[in-house]
Amino acid sequence: MTVIALIALSVLIAAFMQSTTGMGFALIVVPVFGILQPSLLPGGLLLMMLPLNAYVAWRERKAIDFSGVKWITAGRAAGTFGGLWVLVAVPLTYLNWLIGGSTIVAALATLAAPAFSPDRRAFVASGLFTGVTETATGIGGPPLAMVYQHSPVATLRASVALSFLIGEVISLLVLAVNGRMTADGLGPLLWLIPAMVAGILASHTVHTRVNPRFLRLSVLVFAIASGAFILIRG
Repeated sequence: MTVIALIALSVLIAAFMQSTTGMGFALIVVPVFGILQPSLLPGGLLLMMLPLNAYVAWRERKAIDFSGVKWITAGRAAGTFGGLWVLVAVPLTYLNWLIGGSTIVAALATLAAPAFSPDRRAFVASGLFTGVTETATGIGGPPLAMVYQHSPVATLRASVALSFLIGEVISLLVLAVNGRMTADGLGPLLWLIPAMVAGILASHTVHTRVNPRFLRLSVLVFAIASGAFILIRG
C-alpha cells in the first residue's frame, strides 16, 4: 500500500501538470514507475494517458489545430514502428544517450531561435521523433511541446493532447501485436484512477491563468529536464 500511495501521489501531481500546461505527465511518472513498479512501463503509462489526454482535448476542443495534428499523426504512425524496431535493434543505453542528447540540443537551439510558425515538415518531424521516443522510452512530449511553443496556450494543450491520444492508441496496438503489451502487472492502474481524477480537477483552478511566456519557458525546461533524465537513465 505504501508503494501504491507513492505512485498515486506522483500520478496526481503529473495529471495536474499535464492538464494545466499540456505536458509533464511522463517526465514525472516514468522515474517513479521505473523504480517502484517497472511492469507498468511502457504499456501502463500509455493506458493511463488515454483518459487524461482525451479529457484535455475535449475541454479545449475549440482551440485544436487539426491541420497540425493531422501531420503529426502521419509522422507518429511511422515513428511508432521505428520505435519498436529501435527497442529490438539498439542497446537501451545507446538509445537513451541518443534521444536524451538530441532532445537537449533541440531545446537549447529553440531557446535562441526567434519566434516561428511551424509548417508541415516541422509537424511531421515532431510526430516521427515522438513516435520513436514514446514507444521506446515512454517519454514523447518534448518534440510536440517545442513545435507548439509559440502558439496560444489553449492550442498547445489541446493539440498536444489530441496528438498524444491518437499516438498512444497506435503505440498500444503495435506493442500488443508484437507481444510487448500484456495484462500482467496492470492491476495497480485501477488504484491510480482516483489520483488522476483529483489532479485533473485541481487543474481547473489555474489552467486558464497560464501566461504564454511562462508556458514557453516551461516547455524548454521540460524538454531539457526530459533529455537529462533519459541521459541519466542511460
